[in-house]
Amino acid sequence: AHTIGQARCTTFPTRIYNETNINSTFATSLQANCPRNGGDDNLSPLDRTSSTTFDNAYFTNLLSLEGVLHTDQELFNGNGTGTTDSFVSSYSSSSSTFFTDFSDAMVKMGNVPGVELEEPCLVMLPCQTERT
Repeated sequence: AHTIGQARCTTFPTRIYNETNINSTFATSLQANCPRNGGDDNLSPLDRTSSTTFDNAYFTNLLSLEGVLHTDQELFNGNGTGTTDSFVSSYSSSSSTFFTDFSDAMVKMGNVPGVELEEPCLVMLPCQTERT
């Protein structure tokens, strides 16, 4: 779902300053927006090519080692041994495959049973986290 949205600079400094599985030009552009000191509240789009459009460009970015967050880039390690590499490759080349799988996953998540409480909130099992 990171095809839309932004992240605060405080959420990825290690990624852009210390990690090696990142496109160096991309890292430099993020560093300009997120300096080592200051800029903590600056935002960077999670999908640099189409941050306001729900599409499959996010996966193409991962193939180019341009995932903003560490956890995003972990979806594609590029050496063929990652368990999700094939999904990233498939989604990057076929938006219809991505849209279908995303839609199916959202329906499944919507069918996860919850517990209604007297208060206007929902507790999702098994984590027991209240959401208002």
